[in-house]
Amino acid sequence: MQRLVFILVVGVLNCSPLFAQATNNLAPGAPGADAHWPSAAKQGFGTSTSLGSKVWFTLADGVMTEVYYPTLDVPNVQKLQLVIVTPEGKVETESDDTSHSIEVTNETRSLSFRQENRAKSGAYTITKDYVSDPETSSVFVNVNFHWNATGQCRCSIYVYYDPSLNNSGMHDSAWIEGDWLVAADTDKASALTEIRYGLAEETNGYLGTSDGLTQLQRLGRISPYLRADDGNVVQMARVRVPLGIARSTERFTLVLSFGRNPDEAIRNGQASFRKGFDAARSEYEAGWRDYVKTLPVVEKKYQRQFNMAAMVLKALEDKTYRGAFIASPSIPWGGGQNANEATISGYHAVWSRDLYQVATALNVIGDHPAANRALDYLFNLQQRADGSFPQNSWLDGRPIGSGLQMDQVALPLVLAHQLGRTDRSNWLKHIKPGADFIIKHGPATGQDRWEEKPGYTPATLAAEIAGLVCAARIATLNGDELSAAVYLKTADDWERRVDGWTATRNGPYGNGQYYLRIAENGNSNESRKIEINSGGGAFDQREIVDAGFLELVRLGIRAADDPLILKSLAVVDKTIKVDFAVGSGWYRYNHDAYGERPDGGPYDGRHGVGRLWTLLSGERGEYELARRDSANARHCLDTMLSFANDGMMIPEQVWDQSERSGTGFHSGSGTGSATPLAWSMAQFIRLAVNLYRGRNTETPDVVANRYLKGPRRRETRLENK
Repeated sequence: MQRLVFILVVGVLNCSPLFAQATNNLAPGAPGADAHWPSAAKQGFGTSTSLGSKVWFTLADGVMTEVYYPTLDVPNVQKLQLVIVTPEGKVETESDDTSHSIEVTNETRSLSFRQENRAKSGAYTITKDYVSDPETSSVFVNVNFHWNATGQCRCSIYVYYDPSLNNSGMHDSAWIEGDWLVAADTDKASALTEIRYGLAEETNGYLGTSDGLTQLQRLGRISPYLRADDGNVVQMARVRVPLGIARSTERFTLVLSFGRNPDEAIRNGQASFRKGFDAARSEYEAGWRDYVKTLPVVEKKYQRQFNMAAMVLKALEDKTYRGAFIASPSIPWGGGQNANEATISGYHAVWSRDLYQVATALNVIGDHPAANRALDYLFNLQQRADGSFPQNSWLDGRPIGSGLQMDQVALPLVLAHQLGRTDRSNWLKHIKPGADFIIKHGPATGQDRWEEKPGYTPATLAAEIAGLVCAARIATLNGDELSAAVYLKTADDWERRVDGWTATRNGPYGNGQYYLRIAENGNSNESRKIEINSGGGAFDQREIVDAGFLELVRLGIRAADDPLILKSLAVVDKTIKVDFAVGSGWYRYNHDAYGERPDGGPYDGRHGVGRLWTLLSGERGEYELARRDSANARHCLDTMLSFANDGMMIPEQVWDQSERSGTGFHSGSGTGSATPLAWSMAQFIRLAVNLYRGRNTETPDVVANRYLKGPRRRETRLENK
């Protein structure tokens, strides 16, 4: 992943004190300090609607962060910012020395964002607009710099760029080629310039040892190193803006382009250079306006966020591997000790469970081609010969994780039925192998839907039962009554036994039966210690609850007023619910350890505390809709709306403590978790449409008809009494 950083340095117009006259060739200090991915809490995310421009940008903390090219699993940038040397010689950076804000421009009809950074001293304001060129793999950054302070603005403005090409902070080389700062790592290259005034005083160095910013901060001047090879390189140059007494405001435009080699990156940049920012923005916004016109109408209160969520989902689809929607364009909490090697996938990978959630949202807004591309990707690139799916994968289908999650095998079968993909080819090549795998390896799962524990869990069982019923219907349509009978017999057996496997009668939470998060061996009444992943400790399994049993309702296996569902909801709300002024949030489960440390520091894999998950408010809203309580469903949607940040990105997790926690977070705001999270955006879309239509449109009728009507419904009633 590249780091892209613009550093704006405001200083004296006569730059000789800041720039050494001697010319050096190779920068010292190789390979530089360790690389680290920036915050996952993105406030903006964009790309063009065109397929020819294979570049995506992210925005956070007043600067540009990861830029992805040529696919959405290859980040190439870490940070892009402007740095300031004041007339008094003080070096300031946008990220550290300004207060940041962001707004969505073009009336939420485009993924267009404007960052405004105001100096903490009040001396200057920097405003930046971002778009990508729909015709090439280039990103434009249009900058307005305004000197607010009295007196002369004798400023030097520098751009500081830290490439981390090919998903790694090391192994980059950087040099100067004409007007371009060029960097390369194997088959990825970038080229950066300013298209109005040009660049001067270019230098290449290594992060923390010889990069331009480090030189300014330590020595007060810059040495012009022509090249830095094979390390964590940083590039820096002065923008030739003519700021002075009469020009306290100036506009200039940076263009950052990518290619398979330096020549292609420069050619792409030159094409964008000739086009210019205004023309590129017009094309970019026209493409998104045309897409927004296709979106359905929901309640007026939710329409802007609905449009943004739909645009983000569209932008999360790769342009080479069509149908591959990544979970998030981010690496939560930096992804590990460093980002030196190309081993970290973060959330810029594909999970079949998340892709199911995205596809159901796309389907409900009428983007049926995109939903079908998602299923094609699942079947043709991810599914293995035995019918299973990997824990997650790179976009080309290479597995990343090794865990087996049975819900990720089952949900594609539900999606196939929902999309009407019941033809013989899909049946024989994909659906039957998937269903047969469930029969052979279920009902227990190697990992639950939170990717952690093995055993019997209501959410996974719901997916397996629904998947088998959907597969049985498709088998019947293809004349395979024998397979259909096997699938239905197994589904019915598991439906009868799900309560015994996963609902304890002797747990610590009051009288009566309630669902557990997971029972490792299917004995929900056993006093059995289970370890919470990532250092959360060991607890009696009967003590740990989540709301995963609501999947039994959403997928049509249990009625919303089922007595055991109601009892379990009471336990969940008492144990893992947090009320805000605007609504309610839920933890994944009690004793969760996947989140910031107690002091608000980044999750380190050992001392985390689980925070509130935004999508769980949406799942609760769909449950309330199933029980025909539209007021509570709307309340859940209002809560999700409040969780979005100023860039309208809905995060994975939000902070659960009070304003006085001293962490920098505030109650109900996004944390350093994945933002935007595709699942969260998809859940908002689905609940908004379902609320507008008065029903949960993704509940498979074939499942609901079997278990909520007729004999199966009566058996369930009797067993729960």
